[in-house]
Amino acid sequence: AQGLEPRSRFTSFSRQNLLLQIGEAMLEEEAQRVAEEKRKYLKQQCPTLSIPDSMQSLQELCRKLHKQIDLVDEERYDMELKVKKSNKEIDDLKSKVQDLSGKYFKKPVLKRVRMSADAMLAALLGSKHKVSMDLRANLKQVKKEQKEEVGDWRKNIEDKAGMDGRKKMFETETVLHYRTNNFS
Repeated sequence: AQGLEPRSRFTSFSRQNLLLQIGEAMLEEEAQRVAEEKRKYLKQQCPTLSIPDSMQSLQELCRKLHKQIDLVDEERYDMELKVKKSNKEIDDLKSKVQDLSGKYFKKPVLKRVRMSADAMLAALLGSKHKVSMDLRANLKQVKKEQKEEVGDWRKNIEDKAGMDGRKKMFETETVLHYRTNNFS
């Protein structure tokens, strides 16, 4: 009996009941508070209407009510314009975000089309321009250098050893570079 945990005072069913009762009480309090706020607001915004007995005072009341209606309509119209303007700005910003992210725009699958350069130029420039282009004629001719035959590798190492060998190696590279750039 030592290893057993002490039993909880509440069962799960009674805990649920207790939570439901607390929730119901909170909802009732919230409903009462909202109703009280509504009564206060209506009392403040809509004073009690006293209907006058004479015709002149009744007309005066109607004029007063019409002025208030006009003021409310102006405010409503201004608010509607503000809402429309802000909605338009929101839509513009949403479209900019979509354009930047590319989320809703899917790139179409492109088909490979085999076209010659002449056909491509004719398609781009139209049929009025007759242009033929030979791309191979504009290519630069490249001459391949003949590699030096290396005989005995020991002789090559002895020639390049020391400062004299490095100087010879540098001079031969610059001469080869000069030949390839100026005569091609």
